[in-house]
Amino acid sequence: MSSAKRSAFIFGGLLVIHLGALCALAPALFSWPAVITAALLFYATSALGISLTFHRLLTHRSLRVPRFLEYTLALLGTLALQGGPIDWVSTHRKHHAYADTADDPHSILPGFIWAHAEWLYRPNPALVPPSQHIRWARDLFEDPFYRFLERYELPLQVILGFTLLAVGGWPFVVWGIFVRLTLVYHCTWLVNSAAHLYGYQTYRSNDRSTNCWWAALLSNGEGWHNNHHAFPFSARHGLARREIDITWLAIRTLARLGLATKIKLPTKEMMERMRLDHKTAA
Repeated sequence: MSSAKRSAFIFGGLLVIHLGALCALAPALFSWPAVITAALLFYATSALGISLTFHRLLTHRSLRVPRFLEYTLALLGTLALQGGPIDWVSTHRKHHAYADTADDPHSILPGFIWAHAEWLYRPNPALVPPSQHIRWARDLFEDPFYRFLERYELPLQVILGFTLLAVGGWPFVVWGIFVRLTLVYHCTWLVNSAAHLYGYQTYRSNDRSTNCWWAALLSNGEGWHNNHHAFPFSARHGLARREIDITWLAIRTLARLGLATKIKLPTKEMMERMRLDHKTAA
């Protein structure tokens, strides 16, 4: 698929999803079971699928879980419809390699709207083409299951849609697919936009990443973005007591169940050394 056709496909898909979400305003398409289903799917696909799995587990290898659980959680991330795991991980690894430069796929330099959504569908030479996936995400590219998720991302979403239709009718489809995806998109995109513009910086990161409390609340802890860019390997992003990190709570729960191991965290010495107000000895 050419870059122009890809851009048109993504823009058209995003437009359909957002228009579909507006259907939730119709009284006939509202029901509390549908809203609850959407909320559960939001947590499953956003917090567990994207934040925990695509980001902290697959991109940064901040922890380890059993393979059956990793694959299950990766399926949830794929159902967030933000690109397959190989593409998502490749894009994010390149973002860290070139954060806030012209080679960053969603650099904040062109402005909020670009970093929030335009980078997805406007001409963007910094995007990682499929031919470069093996360079940025070889570990996933060589796994047949991740290649399956990459190839069948859209059909899997369609299967979920038909399942919701069979269980609860069109209210479940509107809320569980269109409303849920719209919310997941914007909460995730705020990490690229708001968390590179608004908030505070605690640590040296050589980029414009910030700790944005409201973006963190909406994105399951991902908005503590300056912390993350300072310590990309860390499974915990909310490093201060007041920095609520929903995804970290899920990781702690998995650890207590014996399902999460090799959890990486910065030491107190690392954190002190990276603090912006740290004074080195003369």
